[in-house]
Amino acid sequence: MKLILDVDTGIDDALAIAYALGREEDELLAVTCCFGNVEVEKAVGNTLRILRLFGAEEIPVYGGENTLFAGEEFIPDPICERVHGRNGIGEVQLDEALRRSEPEDAVAYMARMAAQYGEDLLIVATAAMTNLARFIKAYPDEAAKVGNITVMGGALTVPGNITRFAEANIAADPEAAKFVLESGIPITMVGLDVTLKTMMDAEAMVQLLSPWAEDGGEAGEKLISMVRYYCLNEAGEEGERMGAIHDPLAVAAALQPGLVQSFDSSLTVETDGVSRGRTIGDIRKIKQREHSVKVCIDVDVDYFMEDFVRTVQKAIHRI
Repeated sequence: MKLILDVDTGIDDALAIAYALGREEDELLAVTCCFGNVEVEKAVGNTLRILRLFGAEEIPVYGGENTLFAGEEFIPDPICERVHGRNGIGEVQLDEALRRSEPEDAVAYMARMAAQYGEDLLIVATAAMTNLARFIKAYPDEAAKVGNITVMGGALTVPGNITRFAEANIAADPEAAKFVLESGIPITMVGLDVTLKTMMDAEAMVQLLSPWAEDGGEAGEKLISMVRYYCLNEAGEEGERMGAIHDPLAVAAALQPGLVQSFDSSLTVETDGVSRGRTIGDIRKIKQREHSVKVCIDVDVDYFMEDFVRTVQKAIHRI
């Protein structure tokens, strides 16, 4: 399959990029950048550095706009800085990229690839849904041709992680998420309902990922440093040092649909009051026989974690 990752790089976005690079049977066409963990400009820079770290600078990077779907300038939530660090990648320092981002807008690129590849194209968004919303609004015919659009975001059966209602990627731009989920375009939602099942203690997580550093390579060591930072800061409660593999699971679910269990629903997003950013069933469509959103609720965690470690190690070995 042909794959576009839409990211806000972000530690777990960096892991998702590494996972995609290790998928030898699929082709990562490009990485597009939105906002969420960081602003678009920082996401672009981090993405270019991650690609250089893995010797994959041939893969182009496209930036979107740093404005919300409703038009206001995006400002990161302080919680994201706590979890991902000021630089977005756990204060890990990476070499500057030799390649710059492409001049074409991320959304125009998505449309061009959708027209070219149709159902052979997968788009996985692990950031705010703003680029997706702009894509679907400006290019509805092209968006309808895409084989699958998977998003990491939302929390339907569990509390959010920004507020008790809202998951971070939805909270970054609730109006965009509302537009996407109500658009009728088929969407697979890999939210906290399923990604939190990968939650592990920091020490156990670092031990699980230790094969990445066995060869003494810089890429593996840098990723492990990011994960260690992430696990020490994600939970945010005193005494808890745990982390979950959110974004890579979304990529894995898009490329291996049998990995997850889901149910079909029609969803919307609340955009007012204390519950702003909440993903919830769309009462207007509850009686419909067909629904446009697949909500992932379970995963074979052991298989996924083994696949995740093994696939990223392939990316490390490609250098």
